[in-house]
Formats: sequence, C-alpha cells, structure tokens
Amino acid sequence: MTPNPLPLSPAERWPLASVLVVDDEEGMRNFLTKTLATRCGQVLAAGSAEEAAALCAQHRFDLLILDIALPGKSGIELLRELREQGHSGEVILITAFADLDTAIQALRAGASDFILKPFRIAQILNAMAQCLERSRLARENFVLKRTLSEKRPASPLDGFVGNSTAMASLQHALQRAAAVPSTVLLSGESGTGKELAALALHARSPRAAGPFVPVNCATLSPELIDSELFGHARGAFTGAAKARDGLFYYAQGGTLFLDEIGELPLPQQAALLRVLEERRIRPVGSEQQIPIDVRIVAATNRALAEEVRTGRFRKDLYYRLQVMEITLPPLRAHKEDLPALVSHFIATLAPQLGLEPIEVSDAQMDYLQQYDWPGNVRELRNLVERSLILGALNVQALYPGLEPAPQPRAGSSMASGTAPTDLQTLEKQHILSVLESVSGDKTRAAALLGISRRTLERRWAEWQTAG
Repeated sequence: MTPNPLPLSPAERWPLASVLVVDDEEGMRNFLTKTLATRCGQVLAAGSAEEAAALCAQHRFDLLILDIALPGKSGIELLRELREQGHSGEVILITAFADLDTAIQALRAGASDFILKPFRIAQILNAMAQCLERSRLARENFVLKRTLSEKRPASPLDGFVGNSTAMASLQHALQRAAAVPSTVLLSGESGTGKELAALALHARSPRAAGPFVPVNCATLSPELIDSELFGHARGAFTGAAKARDGLFYYAQGGTLFLDEIGELPLPQQAALLRVLEERRIRPVGSEQQIPIDVRIVAATNRALAEEVRTGRFRKDLYYRLQVMEITLPPLRAHKEDLPALVSHFIATLAPQLGLEPIEVSDAQMDYLQQYDWPGNVRELRNLVERSLILGALNVQALYPGLEPAPQPRAGSSMASGTAPTDLQTLEKQHILSVLESVSGDKTRAAALLGISRRTLERRWAEWQTAG
C-alpha cells in the first residue's frame, strides 16, 4: 500500500504532534507511517502491545492509532494499562471486526474514537483533526484556568501607555525582539510591567496563536519545581497518584514566561539550562524524553550579573538567557507619561468596578509628579483603583497629613505648604504610613504599595542603617 498523494491543507498538518501507530500488519503500519510522516512532527510504529508499551515509556505521544486485534495482549488491554499508568493522550482504535460490545469496551477503556477497517485516509485525518483539536483545547483550558486563578492578565494591552522617549525606546526593542525566536531576558524594578512586556512579545511574535504560560519562580515550592515545570510520572514521589504534564508541555508552540527567574534554586537552574540546550524535557520519575517547541522569556528585578558574581546564579544560564536583554524603565524615569497612565487606568478600571470615573485636577497631578513611585506603574494602578472606590484621587495616601484640597502656588503648578519636597522623605512617609495602617504587616503593606516584599525589606534596612 502507498499513501494517497492528497494535497495537504493547513488543517491536515500538525507539526508539533507526536503519533504512535500500533498494528501487527506491516502493510498497515507502513501505510499509516508514510501518510502521517509529512503531516506530523514525529511518527513511530510498533507491531505489538509490548513494543508499544516500551515506546510509550520512552516518549510522550499526543495520539495513538491502535489496532484492537494484536498478537498476545489486545489493543483494549494495552489502552487500559496505559490509562492506569497516567497516559492522557488521545487514542483512535481501529479494527476489522467489531460489535457493540467491543465498541462499549473501547469507550470504557478511554478511546477517543473508533474506526472500522478498511477505511479511507480522509477518515483517519478527520479523526486525528478532532482528537488533536480536543487536546489543544484541553491545554488551552488549563492555561486559561491557571491565568484566572492567579488573576493574571489574559491578553496584553494595545502597547504600553505613554509617548515618552523611554516608552518609544521600549516599544522599538519589543518589536525587534518579537520578530525572532531568541530567548529574551526582561529586567527592571518590581511593578514596571515585565509581564505586560512578555505578553506583548508573545502577541507580536509568530507564536501568537500558541499558548502564553506564565510561571512565577518565587512562588513554586522548591520540592515541586521540577514537577511543575517538566511534569512527573505516576509514583514519582509520595502523593503522585497519577502522571501529570508540566508547564513546558502546556506551553508547546507558544511562550513560557519565567518571572522572577533569579529565585530559581541552583539545581533547577542546571535543569533549565539543559532544557534550553537540548530542547527536550524529562518528567520526574520517567524515562521519557519529550521534544519541546517553546520560546523562553525570563524576567528579573535582581541584578543577575551580581547574582552570578556571588555564586547565586549560574553564569552559563545567565548568558543563555541574555541573548536579548530589555530593561524596563522605572516610572520615575518617564513621569511625563503620568497623565496618560492615570487617564488610562481610570478609563479601564471604572467600568470593571462599576464606578463613576473621577476627575484629576492640575494640583493633584502635580503631587503625582513630585512622588518617586517606588512601586512604579503597579503602585499607580493600585492608587487609581483605591481612588475610584473612594470617589476622589487619594493623594493623601502618598502624602500623609496633606490637606484634601491642595492649591497650586502662584506662577507654578506646584502645591504649597504641607507636602515635603524631598522625594526620599515622601517615599519613607508613605511607606511608614501604609505599614502603620496594617499594624506592621510587611506582606500586606507591600501588596498595597504595589512593590515586592523584598523591595520593602530593602528600604526598611536602608532606613535602619541610616538611623
């Protein structure tokens, strides 16, 4: 048998799909293998259940095309065993002899589809299309649920807000980086919009149709990082009752965003380096080597060069990630964008909260311009959200003791009198005020300020040293 030389439509190509054909008839194996080889990323074949089980132990298959009538162990028996071991891929069962009882057994065993021999190639391709689309939707649903549970943005804004030189330079850098598949390292202070930049890179890249999977390395349990990233086999560790795919798998064909990469422990840094070099992952407790097609975008608010110098970050991984490095400017470096940012957040958040927009006077805007914004754009967004709830711009949150209605000084837009003008003093007063309002709880204070707890601890340590 030779494959029917049908023209391939885009819908009949699955360049990321890995398929295993299991049939004891050599002619059928060769026919399916040759037919699918030009359509799928990887196609392997087995002539028995035992051979198929051995291949499944070494590779992760997105789809099995499995004959029921195999020598020795039947296809249905093999399917049951694979499902018990945690195989979650799609399975199309094929057979020359079938009755209702066989069909019921196949479905109970976990078959995705059931096709009678002889079949036309169009039948197999149609069944494959449905199976692989179902698999894609399952991955997409997983990513979406994870995004919603972590309250992350599901899609990027139409570019960053602001027309400053700093923003124009950032936009240009992102546009150039998006066009190539290289790894990107995003650096900058907490709250500058590194995840938004990663989303923009993904949305503007050829991978935009694929998933965007964000991972905060600082929140991963050290004991489970490998499992979260690479997946695990059933029984790989205590509590691993079934196999699980990792986040690299869910990011196939798209972008994996590794936020706070500087928090990754050294052993996992070595594992990540190996993945970047080999483009393969191995689930914990498994012998499977799974090819990956994932773009890595990493982000950090640490000075990784200093982390390398002190031995807290691997030099070889640093250079691997730093193929392209983009630094996001702090808000204090582009305060001319404040009016546009405030207007944007009011227009975006007011409808979400079901509240009326607020007015911002010139005098109030002057106070925003004086402030140093240690929490950057995130802190500004939080301030606008709280202000919408209160019904007026909450300038007093930045300047404790400030009268509610500041008036501009004659001949200047700057307000007079009550607010200090030293930026470090303003910042310290504001942070101490927030800390006092939450009874010294630094985690809650950092969240209200829109900065990381580490940034807050660093500020606190500087004040203690200064006396």
